[in-house]
Amino acid sequence: MTRSLEEVFAARGPIRTIGVVGMGYVGIPAAALFADVPRYSLVLGFQRDSPTSGHKIAMLNRGECPLAGEEPGLPGLIQKVVSAGKFRCTPDFSRIRECDAVTLAIQTPFLNPRDLEPDFSPLFSAVRDVGRNLAPGALVVIESTVTPGTTAGVAKEILETESGLVAGQDFGLAHAPERVMPGRLIRNLREHDRIVGGIDRASTRRACELYRPILTAGRIIPMSATAAEVEKTAENALRDLQIAAANQLALYCEAMGVNFYDVREGIAALKEENVTRAILYPGAGVGGHCLTKDSYHLERGVKEIGRGLDWPTPLPSLFVVARGINDFMPRHMFSLLRDGLSSAGKEVRGSVVALLGWAFAADTGDTRNTPAAPLRDLLLAAGGRVTVHDPWAGEEEGVAVTRDLGAAVRGADAIAIVTAHREYKKLDPEGLRRHIATPHPVVVDGRNVIDPDRFISDGWVYRGIGRGDKNRHAIAER
Repeated sequence: MTRSLEEVFAARGPIRTIGVVGMGYVGIPAAALFADVPRYSLVLGFQRDSPTSGHKIAMLNRGECPLAGEEPGLPGLIQKVVSAGKFRCTPDFSRIRECDAVTLAIQTPFLNPRDLEPDFSPLFSAVRDVGRNLAPGALVVIESTVTPGTTAGVAKEILETESGLVAGQDFGLAHAPERVMPGRLIRNLREHDRIVGGIDRASTRRACELYRPILTAGRIIPMSATAAEVEKTAENALRDLQIAAANQLALYCEAMGVNFYDVREGIAALKEENVTRAILYPGAGVGGHCLTKDSYHLERGVKEIGRGLDWPTPLPSLFVVARGINDFMPRHMFSLLRDGLSSAGKEVRGSVVALLGWAFAADTGDTRNTPAAPLRDLLLAAGGRVTVHDPWAGEEEGVAVTRDLGAAVRGADAIAIVTAHREYKKLDPEGLRRHIATPHPVVVDGRNVIDPDRFISDGWVYRGIGRGDKNRHAIAER
């Protein structure tokens, strides 16, 4: 008589050894938190010894955090679990057979969003590695954001083919999407509610058992694997939509000569029972790994596994339109720079523009899909010269990033604030002038972090996203 998966799990015993595949912004903090749980005896972090990422192995095994930027609590936690012998990073994927549970956190970008074809090759390669070394009674959890239907579809097929085992009978399979932001990884993993969806009830229960010990404030929300995939992609698509709404309203406010932030405060003030007008902030663009692609995973999901979609053809998807608006914002930054330079009697061609902020998120070093990159490309294509400053991000291939603000703005005709780093909230117009020779330098604020009046009164040409009340100011003589 065939044993049920519950019986297979019971025969294996409680989860003690955990494997985490992918040592990035999701895998590293998750591995450290798992290793800090008393009931878990060992956590193995699996990382390929590649030219670009292999250095993480030695760093982690020394108890060092390889992630750029400030991550409160993470460096100390890594040092603690490494010193205690509870965490080890390895390129030896054969050790997966030791694990009672294995999680995978591998990026899933779209090489060309228009064709709705994601690049699953790194993830599926890791799934194959797991399948080749999977032991009966183990649990596999995909944390990567994927197109709805992937876990119970292609991922399941690969695992079964490589292992010779049957999902839902010999091993468990679930999707538990990550919900973290750089700069608060540990807090997010502990405090955010955790979505957990198995391909069957036994897998869901086992995955809940895995994650429950690391939660301090969050709760477990169980559902099916496909529902969990839809939840994660929809969660980010809706946030992207909210940002796009703020960006569109900011563009409207600029055109009508009013201050978006006054309008926003009034909208957000309306609060009563069952009524809210929550509104996000506009900005120079949306970056990061998640929001820039998850709408496309959702769109692809409804095309792959959707049946009988009733839709008001030929209207486009709100989520795709939102992506287009947010992708437009670096181009709008370019337009503001061009307009500001024109007011100062200059053109983009031949002008020096200092980009302040290369990371996509404030007070982090995470540069994935940074909106500063398309802005830089537009400036260079128009004949401008570009310098890049960031107090958190390091050098990038093909892009010189300096942490010396004076060096970045020296001789600049314009500066563009792309990221809301805390350092930029203290920018002083007179202090910046010590490095700038032009009488009327241009400042474009993409995050509303500076006081326009201070810069305008000092003779600067100011432009700001959503600041229709200031963008048409007269230039003050010094």
